[in-house]
Amino acid sequence: MRVGPVANIMATLLIFLGVLMFIPLIFSFFYGEDPGPLLWSGVITILFGLTLRFFTPPAKDLNSREGFAVAAAGWLLAAAFGSLPFLFAGTAPTPVDAFFESMSGFTTTGATILADIEAQAKGILFWRSFTHYLGGMGIIVLSLAILPHLASGGLQLFRAEVPGPTAERFLPRVADTARTLWFVYGGLSLLQTLLLLLGGMSLFDALTHTFATMGTGGYSTRNLSVGAFASLYIEVVILLFMFLAGANFSLHYRALTGKPRALWGNAEFRFYTLGLVVATLLITINLWRSHYGSILTSLRHGGFQVVSIATTTSFVTADISRWPPFSQGLLLFLEFVGGCAGSTAGALKQIRVLVLFKYGYREIRRLLHPRAVIPLRLGNKVLPERVIAGIVGFLFLYIGIFLLGSLVLMWFGVELPLALTAVATSLGNAGPGLHIMGPYENFLAFSPGVKLFLSLLMLLGRLEIFTLLVLLLPDYLRGVRFSSK
Repeated sequence: MRVGPVANIMATLLIFLGVLMFIPLIFSFFYGEDPGPLLWSGVITILFGLTLRFFTPPAKDLNSREGFAVAAAGWLLAAAFGSLPFLFAGTAPTPVDAFFESMSGFTTTGATILADIEAQAKGILFWRSFTHYLGGMGIIVLSLAILPHLASGGLQLFRAEVPGPTAERFLPRVADTARTLWFVYGGLSLLQTLLLLLGGMSLFDALTHTFATMGTGGYSTRNLSVGAFASLYIEVVILLFMFLAGANFSLHYRALTGKPRALWGNAEFRFYTLGLVVATLLITINLWRSHYGSILTSLRHGGFQVVSIATTTSFVTADISRWPPFSQGLLLFLEFVGGCAGSTAGALKQIRVLVLFKYGYREIRRLLHPRAVIPLRLGNKVLPERVIAGIVGFLFLYIGIFLLGSLVLMWFGVELPLALTAVATSLGNAGPGLHIMGPYENFLAFSPGVKLFLSLLMLLGRLEIFTLLVLLLPDYLRGVRFSSK
């Protein structure tokens, strides 16, 4: 692995990130706030990037090892430098808190250390939601889309960052694929923003909630989240776009380019949609019988929370910590499953769960027919055994890290239910925890060590475990050199 070219790409990403920090200044000036925190954060980030780029050789033809290093280091540096506005503005009391908030934003987790969100400066809140938007589709994918000199190593970067069992390149060139993904992402975002403006939201609230919706992150500008607007229209608009953000964006591209049947013709999308419908019906009935007493109110809150939790967005319209145990338990299950591969949602992904169901069914059939060759099909395609093994391995690692992470938190003195909840929400990039923490609570009370550990879990979840764990293999660092050759 060549350290120099990897560092050179890091420098480019930092320069790009620093420029993006100037965008929230528009709202700082509009609302008459101190522009210093964002201005100095952007300047420092750009200067650091320029300095690093000056002393490192240009990147050419990255290999897979270097692609993994860029993905891991890129996200760590983005979270570190992205924390500067929170630190300089006094939004976060310590550097660890600022890093936690930034990592939670970029990984679209949505967990926060803020107790009073509405007391923060508008420019800082805009940056906070903007990190969701950048991290949702991926800061490296965005860089591939608009920085042509990264194209030589684009495939390795694309594979290292895009979530799902396989990174689908549906156009011949990686840069074209990245641009198309961001075009679809941006188009849907523009539509949602316009619809929210029609619902009476201010431009500031419409943009920040669109960023959090399309990035499936859940950072709101209100203490009561979406429930603060008390608008059925706004809830329906956000629900619809959370659903779209939780689906594979390559399917949206095909639907928009004259293949509308691509959505329902996809086995994962059907599984995703039917699962949400069934979960909504079950929770609606449960709430109607034992909580709200009104079928329409139960459907309104139940449907919104099902889509919000399943897509790992975690916007809320009601205090779900007070809901019946069955509804909370089903939401927790949905939080583990997550959205589709190729979406901005986190957790296991629908396609993996679907394949695991089919895999289990196949193994039961093999008990009756031990000599039979039973291919595992997904739609009209037969899945290679290598892909199936990768999915089973991912599930094993996910559960293992979840259990180990819970033990680590308990070592720090965190009680069992809270430890399980915090690890599940961090590893699944799913935002506020269910049960003990409640949807309106925050992570400020955790010790610095716990916050750093949860930040690591967020990054593990966003990069889908393998990208980070491969860096720990004994033979990974063999042949490390600082030259560009």
